[in-house]
Amino acid sequence: MMSERVIELRRRLAERLPNSRAFSGTLAAKRRGVAAGSQVADLLRASLTKGVVTELVAEKESSGSALFMSSLLHHAVETNQILALVDGQDSFDPAGFTNETLSRLLWVRCKNATQALKATDLILRDRNLPLVLLDLRMNPSAQLCKIPSSIWYRLQRVVESTAAALLVLTPRAMVGSAEVRLNLQNRFDLTSLQKTERELLDELRIEISRNRLQVESTEQPLAAAG
Repeated sequence: MMSERVIELRRRLAERLPNSRAFSGTLAAKRRGVAAGSQVADLLRASLTKGVVTELVAEKESSGSALFMSSLLHHAVETNQILALVDGQDSFDPAGFTNETLSRLLWVRCKNATQALKATDLILRDRNLPLVLLDLRMNPSAQLCKIPSSIWYRLQRVVESTAAALLVLTPRAMVGSAEVRLNLQNRFDLTSLQKTERELLDELRIEISRNRLQVESTEQPLAAAG
């Protein structure tokens, strides 16, 4: 069963990365999730292809990366899959998600980029999870600059031999092996707090700046890009 495989994966992570923490389960929820069938899910199905490394670049503050991550989690619920989130700086806040959503999440909490890359490699080689999300947005530039390009090509080779998709969230373009690179174009402000999450998702703007899979490039809102 999937739950048994996740438990075993958590054990292996604890053995090989003793300073990291892996969580899967439920917490008290503060809000309900986004309605199923959002426009973002259409883009996910088009770009997060099995055996492919995708990079999501969020250079601007409040550009919508948290919204995109939220849609990934809800998509995992809709498709009854487990999503692995490798949190490079232990910055993810689970309190805003329902228990149902968190039950589909394996959250690996890391202290630095090196630890996060090792955890990602281990999870991908496990071959049991269909989507692995590596979040490096909050890691210091000093850590990111030390990542050799060979690491990304090694992860690409691992992904190619699995049925998983790897999505890397970064503050700048840095994943040389990425076959698809998405750039978030929004800059949400205080007025966005007055809108629902579904309304904000409909306003999310994503540019495909690299496309080695012949996915149609777009700069228009997702509502028109699906």
